[in-house]
Amino acid sequence: MRKPLIAGNWKLHKTLSEAKELAGSLAANLSDVTEVDVVIAPVFTALTSVAEVIQSSPLKLAAQNCYPVETGAFTGEVSPALLKDAGCEYVIIGHSERRQLLDETDHFINLKLIKALEAGLKPILCIGETLQERETDQMLEVLTTQIKGGLANLSATHMAEVVIAYEPVWAIGTGKTASAEQAQEAHSFIRGLLQGLFTKEVALATRILYGGSVKPNNVDGLMAMDDIDGALVGGASLKADDFIRLVRFEK
Repeated sequence: MRKPLIAGNWKLHKTLSEAKELAGSLAANLSDVTEVDVVIAPVFTALTSVAEVIQSSPLKLAAQNCYPVETGAFTGEVSPALLKDAGCEYVIIGHSERRQLLDETDHFINLKLIKALEAGLKPILCIGETLQERETDQMLEVLTTQIKGGLANLSATHMAEVVIAYEPVWAIGTGKTASAEQAQEAHSFIRGLLQGLFTKEVALATRILYGGSVKPNNVDGLMAMDDIDGALVGGASLKADDFIRLVRFEK
């Protein structure tokens, strides 16, 4: 059985004091959670402080991005090794906002993923189609390209540490959500791709999260789907009560 994973991507929100307050509230109210992996991804400047706040709780720390080099003259970048040193266990890679706004390619994303694994981090690889791509029947082609490109040169052993997050771009921050059935269709297709690239065992073991306006009022239906193993959450992760409800979803 795949252990559910609920991850909160705080994006560019929360000052240091606000981040510690939210992390503290989550740590206190989710201290008994053992059947779900809970991950939070603050901004870079809050990572070490949040790591201290959640140290004795079940919560795990993630970074929102990394650069695929260990050290060097790369002004403004942060390496996977430094993220690991700051207390991170996970790192989000290839989020649609970085693909769309910063023109990140599948090849660049793949380099990040490999370096993250080498540093001992668990990558959360984000994939997903735009509204135009969905409406012009390119969704499956886009997902295939992003999966093959993002996971290039990885072994079945590597895949034990990788999480996939399917985020239809048209549903991120828009209030629109893919129906549970639409999300399940995409997740089932992704699992089939993984089986073709690796093995049936790898496909069955890999956790595939859904992201895109996940809220307390739709999480239960999404999590009831066979191939949806959790959620990568944006807006609803910024409010303690909302995120706690997502972690305590009901199937």
